[in-house]
Amino acid sequence: LQVDLWQPSSPFHIVEGTVIDVRVPQNMSRSLLPYLQQANIPYTILIPDLQRAIENQTVPRSHRNRRSLSDYNYEVYHTLEEIQSWMHHLNKTHTDLVDMFSVGESYEGRPLFVLKLGKRSRPYKKAVWIDCGIHAREWIGPAFCQWFVKEALQTYQTDPAMRKMLTQLYFYVMPVFNVDGYHFSWTNDRFWRKTRSKNTRFRCHGVDANRNWKVKWCDEGASLHPCDDTYCGPFPESEPEVKAVAHFLRKHRKQIKAYLSFHAYAQMLLYPYSYKYAMIPNFSCVEMAAYNAVNALQSAYGVRYRYGPASSTLYVSSGSSMDWAYKNGIPYAFAFELRDTGHFGFLLPETLIKPTCTETMLAVKNITFHLLKKCH
Repeated sequence: LQVDLWQPSSPFHIVEGTVIDVRVPQNMSRSLLPYLQQANIPYTILIPDLQRAIENQTVPRSHRNRRSLSDYNYEVYHTLEEIQSWMHHLNKTHTDLVDMFSVGESYEGRPLFVLKLGKRSRPYKKAVWIDCGIHAREWIGPAFCQWFVKEALQTYQTDPAMRKMLTQLYFYVMPVFNVDGYHFSWTNDRFWRKTRSKNTRFRCHGVDANRNWKVKWCDEGASLHPCDDTYCGPFPESEPEVKAVAHFLRKHRKQIKAYLSFHAYAQMLLYPYSYKYAMIPNFSCVEMAAYNAVNALQSAYGVRYRYGPASSTLYVSSGSSMDWAYKNGIPYAFAFELRDTGHFGFLLPETLIKPTCTETMLAVKNITFHLLKKCH
């Protein structure tokens, strides 16, 4: 039986008692369900008709193709083209706070755009790096990155907290890290996860961009097989996207004090290490930041996030961007697993974009303030 694992991302992480979310083709559910019954494995059907759920999300697009960006809708999912023209627009219209640049090119030759947000108040400022969409199918990620930028620009005048953040810090925001994969998830396969690089020996595409970093590369929780969802790649930083971002972060490692990466789904706030069960040196500091951030998040709608080291809270995985950032001297490295816990999985409805982003915004502001208070 060929199934698509949604949670956890790899069969290595399945032990007795694990709750597993899988996607099965329609014709296969007929043989899978009796098998589960025989094996006494309890199951629930979360989404009875996945195809219909996908179509509901991607088909009715005529109402949102208004080219004017002043009424850009932050409560729908956007294609890569829409996101990139939105970035260009902000770069032109908010010259005082926005600076757009590219850190490199993807495998298929697309630019890797980043927005630098902040008041050019003094030559040297600490910075926060935020990336979304390392995994293509996790659409709520890029939606949050756009929401963050919108909030920053819209509330800069009225919210003293936001003004303080943008005056004292720079934010580097990369709304879509895995541009090729994200584009592919709109055009070909809604549940695509990896990059789109070609493998010559196997006819499989792509590498898991969150297993391709040079930190305990291709150890536990990553696969050596090119067709697997957690394939670590032929060597560390083999993916041009990973290489470009790693190069940028290395170059600015003295300035960047926090690394935040947005994923879905699990409702968790994770910090290092991912690749081993061990305590980071500045554990108490980071744990306190996570505890406060999760409480701030919960204050909006009562949504509870679990928090802790990624290895023990989620599962062990090697070669992740968060571990790499931490190992490269960024003291605050976090990965968010946004809503939900599996009811909609990767198909989080557009009606939940606003509440998800609103609560996440509180957590991010909280972490940012923790950073300004200085504790390493």
